[in-house]
Formats: sequence, structure tokens, C-alpha cells
Amino acid sequence: MAEEIINKVSQSSLVTIYLEDHYPKGERVLVDIKDQLYKGIALKEKDFRAYIKETDWSVYQDKYVALSCSVDAIIPVWAFMLLTSEIEPYAKKVVLGTLADLESNLFQGIVEGIDVSEYQDAKVVIKGCGQLPVPDSAYVAIIEKLQPIASSIMYGEACSTVPLYKRKKK
Repeated sequence: MAEEIINKVSQSSLVTIYLEDHYPKGERVLVDIKDQLYKGIALKEKDFRAYIKETDWSVYQDKYVALSCSVDAIIPVWAFMLLTSEIEPYAKKVVLGTLADLESNLFQGIVEGIDVSEYQDAKVVIKGCGQLPVPDSAYVAIIEKLQPIASSIMYGEACSTVPLYKRKKK
């Protein structure tokens, strides 16, 4: 008769956080204004306002939008503000920066909204290496939020974790 296999991980007191479970669904798009620059170096207000007026901004309905300029040019902040004012009624979120900046911004808000009270004095494993692209900044934010309340924090899988923090005994 074979020995019964016991899952010691499921019987442990470890609590796992999957940041991937909080991944916001929706398309991410980058609006690059480089093509709106005069001679590729300067923004002309009159031309830019014409572009704003002629563009159908509803194409950004329910999307996460990053605003950027991929060429080295001085862009006045009002240009991005004007773009935001047109896109915001349609988009789920608008940020200034790259798509990576957009992800970081989204997850900053997600981590801020996580109720960590259930992790009081718990041994927490922050799960990594999932299927969805959770930004590194989210992992930094979650440990910052958990460290004041958790008794210990580890990263990885319950069967092979990297210890990150352990509260000192009083």
C-alpha cells in the first residue's frame, strides 16, 4: 500500500498574494504625438489644435492610454493636457509616459486599494512569475504596504520562496 501524499504547503499558515489576480483587463495603447510636430522638432499650437479637432477620440473607448512623444522635442505640458481632455471621456485611464509607465500607474492604484488587514501578523508569500505582465514597481509597492503588518514576507512559490522580511521579536 502506497503512502499517502500530504500537501504540506496547503496545510501551512502561509497566505499568498497574487498581484496577477488584480490585473486590469483592457487594451493598452500609446498615443505618440511625434507626427504632430513641425519638422519633427516643434509643436505648432494652431496645427495641433486642428489635429485635436479633426481626430475621432472615441477610438479610445474603454482603453488604457499612455501619452508620449518618442522624439527629442520640447513639448509644452498643455499639449498633453489638451490631449487628455479629449481622450478622458472615453478612456479607462490616461497617463503621461510610456506603456510601462501606464502599467506602473495602474498597479500603483491597485496596490493602494488592496485591503491588507487580513495579512495582519501573517506569513505572506507574494507570488511572482505569472502569465500576465505585473510591473516590478507593483511588487515594491506591495511589500511596502505589507511590511508594517505582516510577520514575514516571502517572494515566489510556497514550495520555494525567497525570504524578504521577518519582523524582529520584541
